[in-house]
Amino acid sequence: MLAANVHPKIVSERLGHASIGITLDLYSHVLPSMQEPAAKVAARRELKPLGKKTGPAKR
Repeated sequence: MLAANVHPKIVSERLGHASIGITLDLYSHVLPSMQEPAAKVAARRELKPLGKKTGPAKR
């Protein structure tokens, strides 16, 4: 389901896991194939890493 882009929360619920963390821990081997599309989206949106501020400080 993860490889089919079903949201991890839905997958977790369908499998009866107590938390989304369990699902992601167990099935993270599926996720590397999902990195390329995520990288393309990030590049299109010019996403910056969290915690990095760019530009002049606002006063």
